[in-house]
Amino acid sequence: MSSSKLFTPIMVGTVKLEHRVVLAPLTRFKATPTDNVPIVSLVKTYYSQRASLPGTLLIAESTLISPQAGGRPNTPGIWNQEQMKAWKEIVDSVHAKGSFMFMQLRGMGRAAEFSLLESDGLQLVGPSPIPITGRNVPRELTISEIHDYVEWFAQAAKNAINGAGFDGVELHFANGYLVDQFIQDVSNQRSDEYGGSIERRNKFALDVVDAVVTAIGENRTAVRLSPWNTALDMGMENPIPQFTHLVQSLKNAYPQLAYLHLVEPRISGNTDAEEHNDRITESNDFIRKIWAPNPLITAGGFTRQSAIDRAEKEGVLIAFGRLYISNVSTRHSFFYIQNFIEYFISRAQPDLPTRLKYDIALTPPDRRTFYVPGIQKGTEVGYVDYPFAEELKDAVKI
Repeated sequence: MSSSKLFTPIMVGTVKLEHRVVLAPLTRFKATPTDNVPIVSLVKTYYSQRASLPGTLLIAESTLISPQAGGRPNTPGIWNQEQMKAWKEIVDSVHAKGSFMFMQLRGMGRAAEFSLLESDGLQLVGPSPIPITGRNVPRELTISEIHDYVEWFAQAAKNAINGAGFDGVELHFANGYLVDQFIQDVSNQRSDEYGGSIERRNKFALDVVDAVVTAIGENRTAVRLSPWNTALDMGMENPIPQFTHLVQSLKNAYPQLAYLHLVEPRISGNTDAEEHNDRITESNDFIRKIWAPNPLITAGGFTRQSAIDRAEKEGVLIAFGRLYISNVSTRHSFFYIQNFIEYFISRAQPDLPTRLKYDIALTPPDRRTFYVPGIQKGTEVGYVDYPFAEELKDAVKI
């Protein structure tokens, strides 16, 4: 059993977490194909399984802010009543376990599927007419349209908090999606107030944060960044000046943000950077120095030991993705020993945080099941059917 800081409480925004193991936002394609409504029977089970240890933070999968910001099938949205109703039932199930949930909000930009947008009478857009290799050229957004996106982010945040009951929102400024496209010069070659310099490339991101903070409050707002990501044709030659300005601006203007969430350089999109010989020797230390001592979540292929080491050294929270998929709870009770007294704990179903704490063997995930659409037969395989940790039924000492 570990006594690491990884398993100690921390305040994040308005909620007190009992440990620092976080479910990372993970695209799983478990929404209806065109209406973007979460399939409650599946998604509710999925998140409630991972909320079984009270005081856990779950970050929901990336959710579209509006139809115009979409262009990916089987992905949830948060712009209408049907979507909010479905999400509320899911969030209520997490709260019933004593855990907490943030929604990640995203606009697709040039990363959207052109044919899907076209079928809905919508256009592929981006900061500049620069396509992802092998894809359609996006139309450059007008100033007025950029302002529309700022409003859609703010309304989506209000819908998440007031309509669906989330504890906060995480703004997805990472991984090559719309806001990240504005931040980086490889995808933004504008010469107006939203491009052409470090400050102007960051303006859209800061406008979005300001609108969301105004809508729901600073301590319910969080931001995710991936300075070193190269997926979707991203990757500035030197992102440090760009992201130094952005993070320092965030800290100066919004010191009470719930948290900052960083994707480590060893992750590129949804794969390990090592698989592509990407920039695995780079570091987010420059951001950590700026943001400290504010709450920071870091994600990127952590093992049990590397997570313990990082949390012990820096006091950060560690987001797990793939291991959180395959290490969950499916039963309702087990025995453990505390101070040599045996207790029976009802519904304390062991999941990833518990397995990490007690060094229980982890179940490896099956990558083949990661992106099976929710309407497809057998979609529950690799989603809600991973096995219970039998070892935990044996006595362990805290």
